[in-house]
This record gives sequence, structure tokens and C-alpha cells, in this order.
Amino acid sequence: MSVPKSPQTALIHSDYTAPGGFAAFPTAIHHASTVVFADVAALRSRNWQDKSAYTYGLHGTPTSFTLEARLAEIEDGRHCVLAPSGLAAIALVDFALLKSGDDVLIPENVYGPSRDLGNWLARDFGISVRYYDPLIGAGIAALIQPNTRLVWTEAPGSVSMEVPDLPAICRAAHDKGVMVALDNTWSAGIALRAFELGVDIVMQALTKYQSGGSDVLMGALITRDTTLHRKLETAHMRLGYGIGMDDAYLVLRSLPTLKLRFEAHDAGALKVASWLKSRPETDRVLHPALPDCPGHENWRRDFSGAGGLFSVVFDARYSEEQTDRFVDSLKLFKIGFSWGGSNSLAVPYRMQAMRRNWPHDGQLVRLNIGLENPDDLIADLEQGLRAL
Repeated sequence: MSVPKSPQTALIHSDYTAPGGFAAFPTAIHHASTVVFADVAALRSRNWQDKSAYTYGLHGTPTSFTLEARLAEIEDGRHCVLAPSGLAAIALVDFALLKSGDDVLIPENVYGPSRDLGNWLARDFGISVRYYDPLIGAGIAALIQPNTRLVWTEAPGSVSMEVPDLPAICRAAHDKGVMVALDNTWSAGIALRAFELGVDIVMQALTKYQSGGSDVLMGALITRDTTLHRKLETAHMRLGYGIGMDDAYLVLRSLPTLKLRFEAHDAGALKVASWLKSRPETDRVLHPALPDCPGHENWRRDFSGAGGLFSVVFDARYSEEQTDRFVDSLKLFKIGFSWGGSNSLAVPYRMQAMRRNWPHDGQLVRLNIGLENPDDLIADLEQGLRAL
């Protein structure tokens, strides 16, 4: 029996329900903070960790559940947790697994904000943070202490491009009961099967290739082990992490073209990198698919592609002022952080300030090769080199 409603109440409590049977390709966007329960029994019986039902918007809607499942499938994992950014996902791992007195190992070539996070953990949270040579391989066993709980890896380093020996690091860590987390953003899960190499946690910055539009900030943590997933999920809840469903939709909309876009970035970047390698202005091109990139043999064994990101080290005769002028003179390449979008980017880095024992004297510029015609990008780089 319906309840009589005044006009104001009728604006809130409509009797209309849309007909069922609607089918379309896009995933529907379900916004919610409050989730409505059919009765008290339903409210009391549901567990926010149970993905078979809904409890509160912060814990997910059909839109975010779908994105989690799709990302886990791409990485051949079982579970996925979404975070507001890639850095938020990295922080979630640290806060879920580390406590005061614990030790974590981080590669020397780690993503800059992750290094800052590690230094913060060491300064204010009583966690021992040590940085290791990214090419250490099985030698990492000598660094693992009784209080070491986690080894971070990045494949390759997002600026200096060393490719680690992931299987060797994972074996050494697991032999001593230590977990391994991987920042797998560079391969988008397309070109590296991380779990097959022994990794326990895969982090993806969905901001990059999965979004593909340079317009979304989001991160993901993918696992196979349910107990480990529960730890991450519990920390996720306690930190109050949430994502917007419109952003989840944008990533879902981009996933069908992810592999095609990644392969296009890959082909364009290899063509541009090979051209730069032939130029007298460059000392070294740090592209994992090129033989002289540190860790190239690991890339060749473990990866099936390379995407669009690589770095160039200029000949030492060129000053920072000159390489900055080169970057400023580019027309198609824009200056900006992040990567994985349609637009090509160029960013100069002061490596001597970022890395201990950096082996090169020349200035480094990192390039993201977008989806423009690579011949046009080469022409732009050629005119930019004249500015040196």
C-alpha cells in the first residue's frame, strides 16, 4: 500500500523505476555514499570486505567492483584494491605491512615521491629504510636483515631505466620470508607477467596507460594471496581511501584499447630512441629494449614490450642550460610530469642530485612518446637539437 506524499516528499520518493533489460557496452556509473539496504537483516548481515554485496560508497559500487575485477584479470591476479593515486597505493602497502622497528629495502632508482615517502617513514615512524643498487639481483640476500619485512622493486626505474633481475630478487627475498612489491606501471601489466616471476604485490599507477587521457589520478594494488589482500584492504578502510566513480568509468572506458595503445607507444618510442642513438649529440639512450641499457638482458628475458617511456643522456659537452634550451625549443613535446597519454612529453632531470654514484656526466632528459606520428616527433627533436 502506497503512502500519501506531499509534493516535496514526492520529489525525493518517486514511484518510478526504470524498466529492466537495458544492455549497452559501457559500464554504468553508480555513485553512492549511502547504500540502501532492503531491511535490517540485510544491513546486519553484510561485511564490507565481502564483494558479493554493498555496504557503503567508500567500499565500492558496481562501477569500482568491475574495475577491480578487470585490473586483476589483466595482471592475472585475484584481488585488487583501488587508491586515489599511484603514490597513495604505494603508501598503502607501506602502512599495511610495516610498523616501527621494521626494515624496508627500496631501489636506488625508485620513483621520486616514493623515495620521499620512504624518508618520511624513516624520520617520523621509526622504520628502517635502506636503498639498494637496482641491478643487485640475487645479491640482495646479503642486505636482508631479521627485521626486513618488504622489498620494493621498480621495473624499470622510471627515470634511469635500469631493469632489475626480478626472479632473482624474489627468490632471495622469499627464501628469508620477505615479501616483494613491484611498481609495474611502466609495462601496464601488458608486457610483464609479474606474478609468474614471484612478485607478491603489483602496484599500477592507473594515471598512466590505463587512463590514457592524462586526466585521471588513480592507483591499484593487485595480489593473488587472500590473506595479503585482506591486510591491504583493512589498511585501505582505516585510511579512508576512496575513488570517484566518474574516474573509475574513465579508466574502464579506456581498457579495451589499452593493449593497442601500449603497442603503438612501444613502436613509436623504439623508432625515436633508435634515431636518437645515432645522433652525435647523445651519449647514451636509456631504453630497455636497446642492448646498452643497464639490465637489457633482464628485459629481454622477462618482458614482451617496452611502451613509450625512455631517457636520453646528452654528451657531456652540453651544459644544463643548453639541454634546457633544447627542451624549451620543442614544439610537439610538451613539458610536464606523468606519461602514458596521447601527448609526447619531455622533462630534464638533475641526476647527480637524485642518485648516488650516477655514472654519467651528461644531462638527462626523459621522453614520453605519445601517439603522434613518430616521424613528426623525430623532426621536432631534430629542430630542437639545433638549439643546443
